[in-house]
Amino acid sequence: MQEKNFWAATVASPAVVASPGLPAFIDVAIVGSGYCGLSAARTLAKRGVNVAVFEAETFGWGASSRNGGMVLTGMKLPVPTLIKRYGCEAVRKMYAASLESIDYVEQIVREENIDCDFSRCGHLEVACKQAHFDAYEESASLIKREFNHEVRIIPKKELRAEIGSDIYFGGIVDETSAGLNPARYVAGLALAAQRAGACLHDHTRVTSIKPEANNGARQFRLQTSRGAVTTHEVILASGAYTTKATPSLLKKIIPIGSYIVATEVLHADLARELSPRNRMIYDSKHFLYYYRLTPDNRMLFGGRAAFFPETENTVRQSAEILRRGMIGVFPQLHDAKVEFVWGGTLDFTLDVMPHAGKLDGMYFAAGFAGHGVSAATWFGAKLAGQICGDPNDMLFDGIKFPAAPLGLRSGNTWALPLAGAWYRILDFFT
Repeated sequence: MQEKNFWAATVASPAVVASPGLPAFIDVAIVGSGYCGLSAARTLAKRGVNVAVFEAETFGWGASSRNGGMVLTGMKLPVPTLIKRYGCEAVRKMYAASLESIDYVEQIVREENIDCDFSRCGHLEVACKQAHFDAYEESASLIKREFNHEVRIIPKKELRAEIGSDIYFGGIVDETSAGLNPARYVAGLALAAQRAGACLHDHTRVTSIKPEANNGARQFRLQTSRGAVTTHEVILASGAYTTKATPSLLKKIIPIGSYIVATEVLHADLARELSPRNRMIYDSKHFLYYYRLTPDNRMLFGGRAAFFPETENTVRQSAEILRRGMIGVFPQLHDAKVEFVWGGTLDFTLDVMPHAGKLDGMYFAAGFAGHGVSAATWFGAKLAGQICGDPNDMLFDGIKFPAAPLGLRSGNTWALPLAGAWYRILDFFT
């Protein structure tokens, strides 16, 4: 089966026309036109900063237009794990930031009138083992007590009101999470940045970034596939698609493939049976599945079917793996035709945490690990604020950012199957 992205193929996104010609000098250069880069560009332009975005492909080409469209609270790691690692006060601020980031996406959608099917439908995490469900009680109690945020435990006997599957041991619901069409959101974000005055340049690959001194002041020289640009500041928003142009960041990023299939349009009664409350749903495994209904009642089903970044072969192989996984969750879909399959690459870090700050004098944000719709949007705006002189209130700037082992970092993928095997072992024993 050939790659075909449901979001791109079924709903036309607004056209974003690239800015003509490259500027010789700008205040801020942004590498990457995903949520982070475009959010930063919008914020900077609204504050009167001369900013340009450089994208190697088309705007939003990477994970920002290929994900499941889930806008989720929290972070990849469970709250008890985070508290043990960073302490309660630090995690309280991190969790507050995750809630704020969803509000911020909703605010942008409203202010910029972005037609992307944004909906506060909530998310459901389902427990693959009894031990996973038992741990939900601790998480829910911590979240209520320490963060003043309500989540709801769903015992197995009540789970049918949330999901049309009998394989899970219970679930936990957070009503704050949302869903959207990621391709239309990123296109709307690009247009919003452009309206504010940002220059957007697609098919303009940044091949090197070199620091320079000009009368004692620091600046950077960007060499691109279309010419050179000089800038005061740089924001690296390249995520999983980071290249050798920024070797310090390249060493930190672990690119992991994520793949999605989407069925034919389902009968309304069947769609309602599968997801009665239209939640964003994911399971409790390390090697997880995530799924949801699309606005036109298709089942969108994704997961780490292959740890390699997307290629024609991995996409084709993943289609059958995910179809089998989908039928394992929903036997009702045994005869449903899979009409779409596509892949994208997520930016993980060794500690499975988002990070932001400065590397080699350049601002960056990375490591969103599947929570990037809201987190990347929020981080982009925060980095822009720092450049404009706002105080640095991002706790994620202060935590240790370990480099990835040689075989897992960007550009070196030979060890990714070992990472996949490790996660499967963890899922077996935990």
